[in-house]
Parts: sequence; structure tokens; C-alpha cells
Amino acid sequence: MAAGPRLGERNTRQRETIIEVIRAAEGPLTVPEIVERAQQQVPGLGIATVYRTIKLLGESGQVQTVILPSGETRYESAQLGHHHHFHCRVCETVYDMETCLVRVPESRKVDQGFIVESHELTCYGVCRNCA
Repeated sequence: MAAGPRLGERNTRQRETIIEVIRAAEGPLTVPEIVERAQQQVPGLGIATVYRTIKLLGESGQVQTVILPSGETRYESAQLGHHHHFHCRVCETVYDMETCLVRVPESRKVDQGFIVESHELTCYGVCRNCA
């Protein structure tokens, strides 16, 4: 008797929809935002399924976690490469910024002998839609 697929191996409609929602976003999304957008294509999709799927997508390297300075956790495609974020104080939307605003010499010693391995930056202000 053949064994069924192991957890995380099967591509379900829910999983495909969740990854599509994350990839189509202009910035990292919260789980409730992912649920709301994915339910437009898969009505009845539950929050537990989204959490499980994000965990699997993270383990497979397709999704990465973004933790904002406020401590809020969001998720985005791991394919984006190095970039920063802009958080609108009016609508609370978080956007991806295409350019790096800070040139930090990585893997080199800087002030006080720190060795910089990477950096993240979140800018705050008013987005183009709220301005």
C-alpha cells in the first residue's frame, strides 16, 4: 500500500492561493490580511490553515518573516532579496521599498568595533494613497 504525501509535500488550492496572495502584495502582510485576501478565492479558508501553510512555506524557503520595530509579525515572499519597508501611519499599510536607503559595509567593522552582518530599515510616514 502506497503511503500518502508527507506533510508539506502536497500542493493544495489553499496553499497555492496563499502563496499567490503573498507574492502579489505590495508589502509584507499580517495573517489576518492574508486570510481576508485568500478567502476571496477560497471561501471558508480558515486562519489555522493559513498559519500552518505559512509555517510550511517558511520551512521550504518560499516565505520569510518580517518583524517590524513595533513587534508586529508579517510575511512576504522570500524571492524579493534585500529591501526595506515603509509603514504608513494613516492606513497602517506596510509597503516594500525598492531601493536601499542605507549603505552599510556588511561583514566589516564599523564604529566601536561592531561587525555588521545585515541590516533592516522601516521608514514611517504617509503613503501616496493617504497623502
